Amino acid sequence: MELKHDLPEGMTEWVAKTGKGEITRLERHVARREAWVVDVTAEDGSVLEGFLRLERDRQRRNPWSLAKETKIIEALGKTSVPVPVVYGRSEKLGCTLFERVRGRSDLDRITYGRQQRAVMEHFMQVVGDMHTLDLDQLGLDRYMAYKPTTPAEAALGEVNLILRQWRDFLKMYRDPLITFGVQWLRTYVPKNLARVSLVQGDTGPVNFMFDADRVSAVIDFEWGHYGDPMEDLGNICVREFWNPSGGLTGLFDLYEQSCGIPYDRRATMYYRVQQNVRGMIPIHAVTVMAHPREPVAWFLAYRYIGDRATCEALSEAMNVPIDKPEMPDDDGTVDPIADAARYALENDVTPNVTGLFAQSRANDVNVLIQCMD
Repeated sequence: MELKHDLPEGMTEWVAKTGKGEITRLERHVARREAWVVDVTAEDGSVLEGFLRLERDRQRRNPWSLAKETKIIEALGKTSVPVPVVYGRSEKLGCTLFERVRGRSDLDRITYGRQQRAVMEHFMQVVGDMHTLDLDQLGLDRYMAYKPTTPAEAALGEVNLILRQWRDFLKMYRDPLITFGVQWLRTYVPKNLARVSLVQGDTGPVNFMFDADRVSAVIDFEWGHYGDPMEDLGNICVREFWNPSGGLTGLFDLYEQSCGIPYDRRATMYYRVQQNVRGMIPIHAVTVMAHPREPVAWFLAYRYIGDRATCEALSEAMNVPIDKPEMPDDDGTVDPIADAARYALENDVTPNVTGLFAQSRANDVNVLIQCMD
């Protein structure tokens, strides 16, 4: 079977060998981080349904590496926390073949409210189970950048890593919201730390799979680390902004009841801000220094709406109301060149594009044209 792809040399051979068969499906997945949907069919006709993650440009001592993420998922696979099976890992190629888990991730698109609620209630129990795991038994210390012992270390550990990782970019880039956000985080560190836990660092809808009314797997541990359990609750608040899934009323009380870790509203509000600030620094960087391979339109949209989300999180944490700004009445002058490009793309190109990834890229181009207009 001829496979169309631009994967690094040797990767498809490794996937076939790991899956003990022949690759019979290989499709680029629509996602921020590069991934591929892959089927490997054995001689007996059985099919291994895989999900291939890879890092093309690996960085030394990267605290958010795929290698670290793989180790976290392998460790959690031995616990009650549902995660994908790791079929194989190649350090040489910088890739991991995961199980393609049953279910879906778009909880915000479910129109049946009871199903949303049931899934979120189960998810809060799963998060509580993860937060109460014994860190020594997990055996992840050597893969983690740090292990906090104080509220300040837990609150600022990831912030300091982000600032260090992007220090060259931040030397030449100034953004008032990022500057204020970092200063605010250093000023209002939570006073209490109930315990140190393994946290997902970017948790909530979209970063877990569900089947019917149950969580089938927690996915995406790129930002997984040791920290304050309230950080994940703050992340869930952020996710409810981006992917509204029925509201959060009563969910954090359920979390406390299920795992025994006290819900700290003030700390959760702090970590809502923290997630926005540390998340937006690399987003700003990508929009300024993007490689053409990156989904630049996605990052631009994320940047504009993310800045708004950061402001809203800060205002609510500080109990400061925000007035709605006045918007201009007109839409500006139409650029005939951009208008022609947009028309050709929408009417002549996109309708003839097949494949979900190619369609997604065509939509990205359309957004970029509108941004240039």
